[in-house]
Amino acid sequence: MDNEIIVKVAQTPESMEAIFEVRRKVFVLEQNVSEEEEYDEYEHSSTHLFASVNNQIVGTCRYRSTSLGVKLERFAVLQDFRSMHVGSALLSYALEKLDNRVNIYLHAQIQVVDFYKKFGFTPEGDQFTEANIQHFKMGYSPTRR
Repeated sequence: MDNEIIVKVAQTPESMEAIFEVRRKVFVLEQNVSEEEEYDEYEHSSTHLFASVNNQIVGTCRYRSTSLGVKLERFAVLQDFRSMHVGSALLSYALEKLDNRVNIYLHAQIQVVDFYKKFGFTPEGDQFTEANIQHFKMGYSPTRR
């Protein structure tokens, strides 16, 4: 068991099903986010990424174009894999795929603000509530990495 993390763009119904199950476990079951709030109208217009370890999908995120630029969102990693840098692999892959000339931002839960700072994100504005969880909007600056 080599535990190599492989990140790919989701392109099959099977990978999307596995992604939704990761999000269900992390957001709906662990963090008590309602399914209506978790699964939204942007599912089909977003690019979904997944991270797999030993052929098991263990993490996911998505990104989409908005009027403010490109928004990274729905970062979720199964609890048993959180110490393996799956989130780092997903974020690095997403940032490599995106054009740094476009405004890139995300809404970070307060407990992971420092994680995003390591990748060049900076908090912008005041703390706010989203899905009954405290967040900060964070903007990306590749020169801060």
